[in-house]
Amino acid sequence: MSRVVSRIPESSADGAILRLTRSANTGRLWLAVAAALAVRPGPPRRAALRGVIALGGTSFAVNLVLKTLIPRRRPPAELMPLGRRLVDTPISSSFPSGHSANAAAFATAVALESPRAALAVAPVAAAVAYSRVHTGAHWPSDVLVGAAVGTGVALTTRRWWPIRESDEADAHAVHDAPVLAEGKGLLLLINPRSGDAAYDPTADIAEAMPAATLLQTASGRDAIDQLQEAIDPSIVAVGAAGGDGTIAAAAAVAISNKLPLVVVPTGTLNHFARDLGVYDLREVVDATGTGEAVEVDIATVEFDTPDGPRTHHLINTASIGAYPELVRLREKWEDRWGKWPAFAAALVVTLRRAEPIRARIDDRWHDLWFLFVGNGPYHPHGAVPAFRSRLDEGLLDVRWLRADVRFSRTRAVLALMVAAIGHSRVYGERQMRELTVALDAPAPVAADGEVVGTSHTLRFAIAGRVAAYRRDEDNPRWENRARPHHRRPLAWLTDRRR
Repeated sequence: MSRVVSRIPESSADGAILRLTRSANTGRLWLAVAAALAVRPGPPRRAALRGVIALGGTSFAVNLVLKTLIPRRRPPAELMPLGRRLVDTPISSSFPSGHSANAAAFATAVALESPRAALAVAPVAAAVAYSRVHTGAHWPSDVLVGAAVGTGVALTTRRWWPIRESDEADAHAVHDAPVLAEGKGLLLLINPRSGDAAYDPTADIAEAMPAATLLQTASGRDAIDQLQEAIDPSIVAVGAAGGDGTIAAAAAVAISNKLPLVVVPTGTLNHFARDLGVYDLREVVDATGTGEAVEVDIATVEFDTPDGPRTHHLINTASIGAYPELVRLREKWEDRWGKWPAFAAALVVTLRRAEPIRARIDDRWHDLWFLFVGNGPYHPHGAVPAFRSRLDEGLLDVRWLRADVRFSRTRAVLALMVAAIGHSRVYGERQMRELTVALDAPAPVAADGEVVGTSHTLRFAIAGRVAAYRRDEDNPRWENRARPHHRRPLAWLTDRRR
């Protein structure tokens, strides 16, 4: 192929190709593109960060490993016309092409986060790869292998920074959930202070579900008590509009009264609603109006108080130690940089400030930086708990970070950076239906983002399941309903063709 390219007549394009290939030296071109992408928050900014990370990994793999292990001479200078040769021919091994590897790594990483941006980046990456043959810097096989290496490194970033095509988790369908036409039979608690402080969703909910019984949270009153007191024989479903704390209160009432659960996501982050697959009020109306629902697990944490044992229901996670602060920082930064980079930065900051707690797990005492308990297994395993793939596994996801191992903080951060935290001695992970944790001193426990109590002993368990309303996206009735989330790569292209 090099000889075929050498026979292409010289033209004005040669100068442009030379400038392009030089601009990609040491990844300068891709760093400039990353800087441009990072200006826009959301997918473009995450694409920029993933691209830079992929560049770093690719440069290490190609320049420090492969080129050292596999020496190869570059094509002879006389093979190409004088006008298209590089003035400063590289002296490193020709195999594989570092420029091609970086181009493929950056383009692939961008495509994982922002397919739209990749449509612009990919042609430039292909041109850079071709330029290495056109200018006589590499053999075609160098370019092909380099591109393969770069693509592989970019795809590997998914190991510790997962990509999800859809937010919602799988769950078994419930076929006997009652139909709540216009909200008839629904008791819904609305927290007007959740989410946007300037928006009270009560009027919109009342218009969308005029037959529902609506309550508002009252200052100083327990949300569970409010719902429980309002239940009468006409109520066939309970729900809440608010954040995860308000939803958890409704879930506690639902499981206690064996009623289905309605989730209206009006909080700030809406973790449970996103895992459930409910994104706005219209989807709630669709699902309740047709009786479409799935099974979801509800967990509990029981702890001792001066007035006796207390049980708190949780829908997402619970934790002790430094984990609540870690989550707070991660959520503060993740919209800007993405969940994994935000988690890594938050872990460094949190561990610098944290004090270990002493806890007994599996009949052994450990000093821990934190203990995490998820309502259902989170993914990926042995890494940052990022999402749930199912909502009805019937298991707790228990993870902890040990403080009684030498250099535990440094080892934890380094292991996380290389996606090996699951193999580190500082990390532990179990899946179980029940867990009892004994502490040598009372410690606060946080559930679904709120501190719910302080105790020496904590007992976690899966309390059972409730039916939660969720629109069935396989139902042809909803075929033309747009969804406010990214379902799959290039979904925006296929949706526009409909």
